[in-house]
Amino acid sequence: MMDDRNIRELAVLSYSLAKWLLLSVLAGLFVGTATSFFLLALEWSIGFVNGLPSWRFALLPIGLVTSAAIVRYLAPDASGHGTEKVIEAIHQRQGRIAFKVVPVKLVATIITLAAGGSAGKEGPCAQIGAGLMSATSSLFRFEEQDRKKLVVCGISAGFAAVFGTPVAGAIFGVEVLYVGQMFYDVLLPSIVSGITAYLVSVHWGVVHGAQPLFLIPDYSGHVLAWTIGAGIFFGLVSLLHIEMLKLGEGLFRKWKVHPLAKPLAGGLLLLAVTAVAGSRYLGLGMDTIDAALAGEPIPRAAFLVKSLLTSITLSCGGSGGIVTPTFFVGAASGSFFASLFGLDRALFSGIGLVAVLAAAANTPIAAMVMGIELFGAKAAPLGAVSCVVAFLISGHRSVYPSQILSHSKSKAILLEEPARMDSTRSTPRFSGLLLTKVWRYLRPRIRIVMRDIDRILSDRHNMKP
Repeated sequence: MMDDRNIRELAVLSYSLAKWLLLSVLAGLFVGTATSFFLLALEWSIGFVNGLPSWRFALLPIGLVTSAAIVRYLAPDASGHGTEKVIEAIHQRQGRIAFKVVPVKLVATIITLAAGGSAGKEGPCAQIGAGLMSATSSLFRFEEQDRKKLVVCGISAGFAAVFGTPVAGAIFGVEVLYVGQMFYDVLLPSIVSGITAYLVSVHWGVVHGAQPLFLIPDYSGHVLAWTIGAGIFFGLVSLLHIEMLKLGEGLFRKWKVHPLAKPLAGGLLLLAVTAVAGSRYLGLGMDTIDAALAGEPIPRAAFLVKSLLTSITLSCGGSGGIVTPTFFVGAASGSFFASLFGLDRALFSGIGLVAVLAAAANTPIAAMVMGIELFGAKAAPLGAVSCVVAFLISGHRSVYPSQILSHSKSKAILLEEPARMDSTRSTPRFSGLLLTKVWRYLRPRIRIVMRDIDRILSDRHNMKP
């Protein structure tokens, strides 16, 4: 029989379960409706602009200037790629986000993407969801811990609604905050809010991408070796992607001109690159992602060009997310890898899509689950191996500088203390490597053997007449 302590514990847990089931369902309803409105408005806007004559490309610098001006003068916290600002708010302001960020981010992102800016649509959804939940927490005077949990539910609901992957979206919202640590008390509310938001988005007519179909090979040592090699390549691609974003941000920050001159210059630079490389790299780039997942050949340098244009768009003042361009980079780099070695383009484009996300955002578990939701359970082992390898290769870097690195990715790298990704101090410790230990064990014994060999040779030399 249960004693009084167990009964009280069960009562408290039951109350907590009921409370967060209710709150997470409401979060999914509100965020799912808001993000559906944003996605439908974005779809209409992009369709309208694409229907204009070829002079529509002139709207690019105008759109970036307009977007930057709206953010600068109405809600500076809405700058950047959405999710980064939400992570920063959770870690530094207990999840407090000004409500005016929601409409400003919505309008600014629609203008940026409709005009042709290279960015994503998930960051605004995360910021919209987090902003709504922060405002709700303030309205009902929630304590700080509950506020942060509800804001995380908003992030998860936003991601689930935009990509049509409710479980992966929910896990992403929990996993993206810290590297090496997850808070399991937020997991259930996040999953419930994510599933609810996804169902709401489907109800409002949001169309998510169709699940690509490709042949999954039988597992073997040969297939595993190629998957590991691809994971290493995708980790390097993610490093390049992260550094490209940092380079663009640093260059535009150092440029001392009027703030609105930067988006104007950025728009003109995007037009110059487009004149050489083509227009497939502008906007969301979903057509190229779908083509890569279908196994169609795409330009080999596509992932490099997309990374460059995304860096320019977000660094000069454009508004949007970073995950959709990361999908583009991953799928395009997977197609490139497959073309080099005569492998299945569609299969490795799918693996690249999730592996580069795992490495660039430091969310390997969410990326694995997303691979299952998008490509089916049979692809899970290949996607999981590549995601983890890419995650390790990318090191202590991220497209989200506000992420907290709470645990080193290797015991051979000493972490001074948990800190933001952009201020983390870590030291490689070669003494902790297995090969170093083996070498330390063998070195004195090798010296003894070499000394004995020298003595034997010397004795033989002295014995000669």
